Amino acid sequence: MEETWELISVVEKSVDDAFAGKIRFNMYEYLKALRATKRDAREFLDSEVAKNINLTVYDLEDYLEGGSDEMHKQLREAYGYLGKAEARKIKNFLQSIIADACQYEYDRKPGRKKRRPTK
Repeated sequence: MEETWELISVVEKSVDDAFAGKIRFNMYEYLKALRATKRDAREFLDSEVAKNINLTVYDLEDYLEGGSDEMHKQLREAYGYLGKAEARKIKNFLQSIIADACQYEYDRKPGRKKRRPTK
């Protein structure tokens, strides 16, 4: 549980950094270095932070799509300072955080141990 809170804190910081123009975080490598368990990855994916990341991705997708209705006007007001290229980079980065956590959880599934080839 302690690792999950540490993970959430690091992810929140890296998301803030991404909006400041500094994208330097690899979720999968961080989970490996932390020696996180499948449960830690699942708790992160179920957390409010992960849900907010997904909502931000949807907002950025709508912002990049463009439009003239009220929702798109609000999105332009919220994310207009980024520019389309920077918004695309941030969206891809946020998607990679969630995808890496999902991949790590999948890779940590218990299964058969790999056997060494016999000579």
